Amino acid sequence: MGRLLQAFAQAIDNARGQRMRTALTVLGIAWGTTAVVTLLAFGVGLERQMMVNAQGMGDGIVLVSGNRTTLSHAGFPEGRRIRLVEEDADLLAREIPEIQSITPEYGSWGRHLSVGDRRTEVYLTGVEPEYGELRNVFAQDGGRFLNERDIAHNRRVIVLGDEVKELLFGDEAAVGREVMVGRSPFTVVGVMVPKGQNSSYNARDQDRAFIPITTYRTMVGNRYVNWLLFQPTDPELSGVAADRIREVLGRKYAFDSADPNALSVWDTNEMMTLFKYLFIGFNAFLGIVGSFTLVVGGVGVANIMFVVVHERTREFGIRRAIGARRGDILQQVLLEALLIVAAGALLGFALSLLLTRAAALLPIDEFVGVPTISPLVVGVTVGLLAVIALLAGLLPARRAARLDPADAIRLGA
Repeated sequence: MGRLLQAFAQAIDNARGQRMRTALTVLGIAWGTTAVVTLLAFGVGLERQMMVNAQGMGDGIVLVSGNRTTLSHAGFPEGRRIRLVEEDADLLAREIPEIQSITPEYGSWGRHLSVGDRRTEVYLTGVEPEYGELRNVFAQDGGRFLNERDIAHNRRVIVLGDEVKELLFGDEAAVGREVMVGRSPFTVVGVMVPKGQNSSYNARDQDRAFIPITTYRTMVGNRYVNWLLFQPTDPELSGVAADRIREVLGRKYAFDSADPNALSVWDTNEMMTLFKYLFIGFNAFLGIVGSFTLVVGGVGVANIMFVVVHERTREFGIRRAIGARRGDILQQVLLEALLIVAAGALLGFALSLLLTRAAALLPIDEFVGVPTISPLVVGVTVGLLAVIALLAGLLPARRAARLDPADAIRLGA
């Protein structure tokens, strides 16, 4: 322990003796560390934000809608339109055990909502109570989502997206107030809790209005649903359930279950898996790009240590001649390299922390997330720094340790 402390003290003295050279090398490592940490922090922030936005669609749901056939089947030509109805949800729930819950959805654009002289256009959605759980559409305190009585009695009640509420009511309370949907009065029973969601099908939930499915059907008169939403019993079974849906509906509507276009199927489980692998590759790319800068700093450390070994050849020869072991010389040079890298790493982490905190203040979190220095980012960066410090210091240290004492004294004279 005493030898290590002595070597550490000597390493600090040597760094002080070459302040300019040491400072420049430390800055090289600091810049490389900042590049790696900051890039990975942005990658982590973007990944988390994309996952939050994707989960705004719902937890592991699959959306199914009718489309046009591209294969002839059972005497029917290709190009036939397949349209789904509410009863299909009950049929699929009975026939497919892999489906945990399923619900139909109606919807249409351009529906005018007004309160006094305030007006807006929304995507009006007719749904069942199960829809709220599947799509993560929850009401704020003091309100509620649609319930079974609303459906049974064709009630004229409405749940507003949070942005729609702001447009129509501003800071005033909306629950219990009346909203005109076209020329029909509806009572607001809930306002949606804001959620992360920068995209969706048709419209973001914050810009929607939700009414009972029976009320929608009566008011609009459309018997064909826009979507069937279902949640599998296990996310791994979503593909199996989707195949079974094609088989069941293929029998009912007389289309080939192998026709890839007869139904439109959007599996958010596949989307989440795709995001997962996409961001593994994306973060690896960012790490590699940042590592190049860090490697350049490591080359600088190696160069300075080779210069140190050359300048102190006589010193090392004398130390060997008076009893120092090769391990002592190896330890001394390697410790000096580690000290330079450690100083640069600390400075780099400090700069990265400042940059990420400054970026978090910008109004870009909805799109790129909040840059986050996660434990994984720290671990990857420290691992890279350890490898670079070891490689940058080991080669010069081995060269110094292998010096013959007599030759070192003569060459250094």
